[in-house]
Amino acid sequence: MTLAIVLSSALLALVLVLALVLPSINSPTVPFGVRVPATHADDPAVAKQTRIYRRRVLISGILAAALGVALYGVTGETLLLPLSVLVLVGVWYGCFFLANHEIRTAKAAGGWYEGLHQGIAVDTGLRTDPPRFPWLWLLPAVILTAATVVIGVLSYPSMPGILTVNHGAKGTADRFAVKSVSTAFSLVFVQLGVTGLLAGIAAAIVHGRPDLDPARPAASARWHRRYTSLSAKALLGLAAMIDLGMLGSSALMWTGTTTPWAPLVIVLPVLTAVAVAVVVLARNNREQDEGEHDTGLTHRDDDRYWRGGLFYANREDHALLVPRRFGLGWTLNFANPRAAMLLAGIVALVGLLLTLRFER
Repeated sequence: MTLAIVLSSALLALVLVLALVLPSINSPTVPFGVRVPATHADDPAVAKQTRIYRRRVLISGILAAALGVALYGVTGETLLLPLSVLVLVGVWYGCFFLANHEIRTAKAAGGWYEGLHQGIAVDTGLRTDPPRFPWLWLLPAVILTAATVVIGVLSYPSMPGILTVNHGAKGTADRFAVKSVSTAFSLVFVQLGVTGLLAGIAAAIVHGRPDLDPARPAASARWHRRYTSLSAKALLGLAAMIDLGMLGSSALMWTGTTTPWAPLVIVLPVLTAVAVAVVVLARNNREQDEGEHDTGLTHRDDDRYWRGGLFYANREDHALLVPRRFGLGWTLNFANPRAAMLLAGIVALVGLLLTLRFER
């Protein structure tokens, strides 16, 4: 019980802090997903919406925490505690869309792009000398997956005939399955799927299309190389920590161990990896002003390709992944057919997990 409360509270706090600080670490020329000229980055309309957004998110976080406590007090069910996090995420994006709409309206009414020279910057060096995939960062995930396979093969003869395939929020065993290769090694399939998926996304990021600032293209290109490398390493680090959690969970299943701390075996490594990735990417999410001469150009106004400032859909752009406008990292080009294939692969991976994990 105490463990579930602590984990839910920590996750709620992480989401709340992230929601509050994102406006400060995102590019000032895309406040709340709206492309604006640098001369209007500090416009009173932007500053006002930032204050309103933070106030709304903070109040929502307090109310979401109160909702979680109230539900637990009435039902005593710890599984309802994460509901407060889901409520906060939903309200968070609602606050974002409201700010996005108001800034778009102010931008259109004020004619912020009138008389400006819009342009696109291209770094040909990214084709002749593209960022390199960080293969060494993939090695820990591969080693952990291989270790899980070896330990599982050696332990299979001594495994109990009935395996515990799930632990509840209190760490108690609540789902069982007859021992079989598919059941005993179900989490190995998850490791393979997660490692392959995240490695593929990391490769797509490394070779993805940059969004260079035409006002300072050289400095922007240097920042892009650093940020793509960090993003790829963060994803591969996350894959390794997920695989570590799968190894620990498999060990509990294979030995028939039941402990109140069972949920931590998976949750703690994943939360640690996510927290580290957020901190690292947040500290490097803005381009540094390296004193480059301003070309006098500004980003083209491409808001029409961004639905609500979050979802990118451009059939003319062949890139699968593009830099996010709000948040950290990258997002899909939903007009690219490969995006549908990637999402289908994720659904298939989840379906495979459920099939193998809960097979009777």
